[in-house]
Amino acid sequence: MSRIGDNLEKLFSLENKVILLTGAIGGIGSVLAKGLADVGAEMALCDLDKEKLDELAAEINKTGKAKAFYLNLLEMDSIKSCVDSVIKEFGRIDVLINCAGINKREGFLDVEESTYDRIMGVNLKGLYFITQEVVKHMIKQKKGNIINMASHNSVGMLGGVSVYGATKSAVTALTRSMAIEWAKYNIRANAIAPGHILTPLTTVTWDDPVKSQYLRERIAMERPGTPEELLGITILLASDASSYMSGMMYHVDGGCLAGGKPWPFDTKY
Repeated sequence: MSRIGDNLEKLFSLENKVILLTGAIGGIGSVLAKGLADVGAEMALCDLDKEKLDELAAEINKTGKAKAFYLNLLEMDSIKSCVDSVIKEFGRIDVLINCAGINKREGFLDVEESTYDRIMGVNLKGLYFITQEVVKHMIKQKKGNIINMASHNSVGMLGGVSVYGATKSAVTALTRSMAIEWAKYNIRANAIAPGHILTPLTTVTWDDPVKSQYLRERIAMERPGTPEELLGITILLASDASSYMSGMMYHVDGGCLAGGKPWPFDTKY
């Protein structure tokens, strides 16, 4: 390997790091699972569908290392059982990536209590308590790293995502709490805020001529992002290259938050 390659590997390699990833079979989670394993991480893949988890683990194990674990973030017993099983299998958890999340697009006045409770339960309560369980082990290790998946909706809202947006705004606050409370244990916490990413769940939005035009006008790059474009920031935050980064949220949004597509202006180019 070249000198440059050696230095890059030293900075960004995840070799021998055990990463617990929730939402592992999702459109973003599955891409992160494979990409993190490709740079050396040992992946604990956690989600509801054990069959799909096993398929993903089998794919990763052709060139890397991964194991599937059942996780229902709406059940406290499942959270504890999952974390205990990961510790039993790997001996430790170096990085926790809270990627699991659900949404239902409907107006503020249309949301029923059951929908509210389910979205809050997965996106916020579940994230809170699985982090609590993992950090108990990280404190014993005297080292740890947490990456929470926030959203553009943490800071900028769309119509029909009131509950989802509330959970993602709360995730950014929790990230700051984690960072300041656990720094003394050498534990870091950061959040990633994806912009408008094209996944199987958002295809219906991007296929809609009205909604897709609305979004393109608000994104400087005038296109959706891909799950693969979240991999770089995730590797950075999971690696030792970000050892002095904590308590922050990082936007990957194609220039959406910056101001989107500009209005016409005079230029000779």
